[in-house]
Amino acid sequence: MNLKIVFYYLGWVLNIEAVLMLLPCAVSLIYGDGMLPYFLVTMVICTVIGFMTAHKKPADTVFYAREGFLTVALTWVMLSFFGALPFWFSRQIPSLVDAMFETISGFTTTGASILSDVEALSPSLLMWRSFTHWVGGMGVLVFVLAILPLAGGGYSMYLMRAESQVHRLEN
Repeated sequence: MNLKIVFYYLGWVLNIEAVLMLLPCAVSLIYGDGMLPYFLVTMVICTVIGFMTAHKKPADTVFYAREGFLTVALTWVMLSFFGALPFWFSRQIPSLVDAMFETISGFTTTGASILSDVEALSPSLLMWRSFTHWVGGMGVLVFVLAILPLAGGGYSMYLMRAESQVHRLEN
């Protein structure tokens, strides 16, 4: 298995997630809700880890179904974990598990929530929560497939196969 190419793509995903957090940063600046530091810290973490893993494309760019399955699985876990950090850092959702549940719910568009009063969140965190639903509605698969051409990959078929719900048995 070519783990270097998997981590290369995961680095791109983290960098894109950091860019996506610019929108709630702007909302935090507009409303002055005090959440900007939490988003900035999360963005720095995402950017540093993303840059460390994606700054240089590996020489071996072999990417097959195994790499596709692993990339999709780790993308879901990574997006959810790092997407939960602003909720957790701000202590508006004090439990990391609950913050991850809220973020996973957004990216998977289940609509489930641990919050009894969603509108009680600060405007920028409410924006981030809503934005995770929008990105999830667009489809994390589409999101990942959109960055593959940027990363110089032509292996989107393997990611699509890893993400699809219906698999045909090959005879």
